[in-house]
Amino acid sequence: MVGLSIFVVRWLEMLAVGVFAYNATGSAFIVAMLTMLRLLPMGLFGAFLGAAAERMDLRRVQILILVMQILASTVIALLALLDLIAVWHLAVASFINGIGWAADNPVRRAMIGAVVGPARMGTAMSIDVGTSNASRMLGPTLGGVLLALLGLDGTFVLATLLYLPALIAAILLPQTARSTASQPAPVLARIAEGLAAVRADKRLSGTLMITLIYNLFGWPFTSMIPVLASDALHLGNQDVGLLASCEGVGGFVGALLFASFAKPAWYGRIYVGAVVVYFTTAVGFALAHSVTLAALLLLLNGLGAVGFAVMQTTLMYRDSPVAQRARLLGVLTACIGLGPIGFFYIGVLADVLSPPMATLAMAVQGMVALALTRRYWLKFF
Repeated sequence: MVGLSIFVVRWLEMLAVGVFAYNATGSAFIVAMLTMLRLLPMGLFGAFLGAAAERMDLRRVQILILVMQILASTVIALLALLDLIAVWHLAVASFINGIGWAADNPVRRAMIGAVVGPARMGTAMSIDVGTSNASRMLGPTLGGVLLALLGLDGTFVLATLLYLPALIAAILLPQTARSTASQPAPVLARIAEGLAAVRADKRLSGTLMITLIYNLFGWPFTSMIPVLASDALHLGNQDVGLLASCEGVGGFVGALLFASFAKPAWYGRIYVGAVVVYFTTAVGFALAHSVTLAALLLLLNGLGAVGFAVMQTTLMYRDSPVAQRARLLGVLTACIGLGPIGFFYIGVLADVLSPPMATLAMAVQGMVALALTRRYWLKFF
């Protein structure tokens, strides 16, 4: 319940904010920057939050995350209702909600791992990421419909209401146990220990290398979906939301397949192959002029995205030393948080070249980076 509510609101808000900002400014760069601000806290705070989580009651942290996000969405809803909303308000709210996203990654997934154990982490993450992609079917569609019918205020009012079931579910969770170490190491020392573990284990370093490539060159593609759908495919707000939801449909189907059929021996191959599929379909979407073809490519793109997301966390959790799992999930979150560099880059390229050419250039560079770093991930085969 907690994950589902967070995921639905996340994709709903990202679609609505992107479309609203593009309509208000006409700048693909601004759209990319708003997404970047939502990811920036992962890079700034991800490693610290993961290390700090080892010393905290994770349930209380989860409640705090939700309260912070509820307040941010409520303020945006009120500003929109009063017709006082400006793009910079959305920028601040995106950053605040990004802090919640950065904390949610190591906290909630560490809680999942503690419940299911390493042997079932692949299946559990398939379900978790499947839930995320199910929300991507609903979130963008709701965002597009509400933005078309009710405006930005209606979108964020619903976002606030959708957070409430998650808050109730988090409050009802049992209290989690803290570490029993008699002299807890400082946060920076725990981060250093985690980085040392990554350097010592080629499996961990390979996982993080793929993560960096995907988040620098792949994930920024999502910020261009509403732009390309509006400009190249000439879709209205509601249809943009419907098209964007195709990525979630593909991801949801992929998550079901991975949960049902993926074997542990295949995890590394799925991880690398999914990134290749993601880059390839991003190239196709940048060149597509048919709504049907664009929808099909987004379905396949979602399949690639979910394969990457499931295996990324699963491989990191499975291969991490037991005592360092939370901090290494924090390091993983920090690597994800380098994505804002990619969002800034694609925003600049979109303004200098064009949104389709920027998307094409990013995907091609990602494939080149993947080829140049093959010595890190060939061990997965």
